Order: sequence, then structure tokens, then C-alpha cells
Amino acid sequence: MPVLTRLIPSPVVVDISRGALDDLAGLLADQRISSNGKLAFAISGGSGAALRERFAPALPSADWYEVGGGTIDDAIKLADSMKSGRYDAVVGLGGGKIIDCAKFAAARIGLPLVAVATNLSHDGLCSPVATLDNDAGRGSYGVPNPIAVVIDLDVIREAPARFVRSGIGDAISNISAVRDWELAHTVRGEDIDGLAAAMARQAGEAVLRHPGGVGDDAFLQVLAEGLVLTGISMSVAGDSRPASGACHEINHAFDLLYPKRAASHGEQCGLGAAFATFLRGDREMSMLMVEVLRRHGLPVLPHEIGFDEDEFVKVVEYAPDTRPGRYTILEHLDLSADQIRDAYRDYAQAISS
Repeated sequence: MPVLTRLIPSPVVVDISRGALDDLAGLLADQRISSNGKLAFAISGGSGAALRERFAPALPSADWYEVGGGTIDDAIKLADSMKSGRYDAVVGLGGGKIIDCAKFAAARIGLPLVAVATNLSHDGLCSPVATLDNDAGRGSYGVPNPIAVVIDLDVIREAPARFVRSGIGDAISNISAVRDWELAHTVRGEDIDGLAAAMARQAGEAVLRHPGGVGDDAFLQVLAEGLVLTGISMSVAGDSRPASGACHEINHAFDLLYPKRAASHGEQCGLGAAFATFLRGDREMSMLMVEVLRRHGLPVLPHEIGFDEDEFVKVVEYAPDTRPGRYTILEHLDLSADQIRDAYRDYAQAISS
């Protein structure tokens, strides 16, 4: 009998450990990504200067490019600056905005990307998507997976704790996103990729049920691995479905309706996941999410990120419009503003009881 299998798009190298960046040049040479160190580094204008000072002596053939921000124009400008350099690869060295700009630029000029994350704020570091601001607000652009992902836990420890907390909220939201995918499969017959769903769900469950905290290397290892697996799950599925459901619709609605007041991506996704899980009728899981989010210092009620009840109702009502065609518990229930308000009050009461 023929054996049927498939190739999974994933990085050639994933190194998550303490001191992973101590010999970045050697790692890339050993993996045949760049034997001569001819690399184009994308860095931020702030913390990127310190990183350049640290790594430049070991990479004399590399060029360094400062990224102005996280917009599509910034990414295009970065690509135009790099395109005549004859590089082996692009290295995105920094947080989410830097890596997303580097992803887009690398794809635009046809070079592989090495993602070197300096914080764990969300699951985009290994995803096939670059999220960039544009004239319409924010867009998602398809790009190849990074060829390598390097996460130095010593560097992660130096980042502000709020970035790790954001990553926790994003990882836990996978559990709600997969449930939405299963709902769409049951109700509308939408295809579901079991492998992608399993990867995303287990990544979320590992973070949800780990007893450690943001200062614990073992916990940071699990969180980093979970975010990488989530990114790969999106590649397996061919879109963001394993990690994006009602939780992310609520996040996008916050960003679009209140762009100057929105909290971090992971904070909004974690809150959205807990509320969406409550709407789904899974009170036990919703309360477990609330307990874990609170333990890590993440918000579980909108007033904890500066929004009142009326604003949150508006966010949830608008959320389905942020992803036309995506079917989640929000589209399934199709609640009116008054029904959302009642559901939110039940959720808030359940949290406080």
C-alpha cells in the first residue's frame, strides 16, 4: 500500500535556550544559512543599538538597518534598502514589529528570514504572516516561514515583563480559537486540519496549565515553544485559523474602534478568549483562563485596560465585522447589544463570585 504523507513548512533551526545568541554567526554557518556572515540585520532604533553593539564584532560582514516602525511603508522601505546588498539572509532582531517588517522585506527581495526574538509578546515570530499597519488600519500579509528561529532566554529575561504577559494571553487564546474552528466545522462544514488544531491547542494548554511564572526559565521555555508551535500550526493550516477566532476578532475591534487606547495584543486576546469561552457555555474553562490570566497579571475585565461596559459591548458587537467570512461563537450566537450586555454582566458576576 502507498504511504501518504505531507511536508510541513517549518524552520530548519529552532534554538530556544539560555545563551542561544552567544554564537549566532556559528549557528548560521553550521546550518549553512550563511557561511560567510553576509547578513542584513533589521533592528529597532532604541534597544536595537545595544544589540548591534553586542553582535557586530562577531559579524563583520553584516549590514545593519534601522526599522522606523511597524507600517507597510516601513517594511517596503526596508526591502528597498536591502535589495542591492547580495545577502545570504535577512535577520529580524527584536520584537514583533521588527520581525514582521523583516519578514515582509525578506519575502519582497526573495531572501530567507532568521527570526531572533528579544521578547515573547505574541505568536507572530514563527508564523507565515506579517502584521503591518496601513492606511486602512492594520493588514495581514502572507510571507514564508522563517528559516530559523532563535530565542535566547537570557535576552527574554531582560525584556519588560509585560511583553511576556502579552505572549501568555496570545498563547492561551489558542484554546478558544480552536473551539471556534471546531464550531465552524460542525455548523458550516468548514474543513479543519486536525494536526494544525492539535498543535495550536496543545501549545495553549501547556501554557495554561504550567505552574511557573514570568521569572521562571522552565515557564519561559514552554511559552517560547508554544508560540513557535502556534506559528507552525498556521503554516500547516494555510491560514491563521488555529490561533484566531472570536478572541482575535475582539482584539481587532479594540484596535480599530479605539486605536489610541488599545492595550497589548495578548492582553486583549486573553480577555477575549475568556469571554468567548464563557459565551460558548464552557464556564469551567473560562474560569480557569481567568484564574491563570490573573495569576500572570493579565486583565480579565475591560475596565482593567481602561474600557467601560458600554465600550466593551460596542467592541463585541463590532468584532465579527473585523474578519468577514470567519465563523466563531460571535457569529453563531449573533447577539444584540442588549444580549451582549447581559452576557457580559453574567461573566463579570461569575468572575467575582
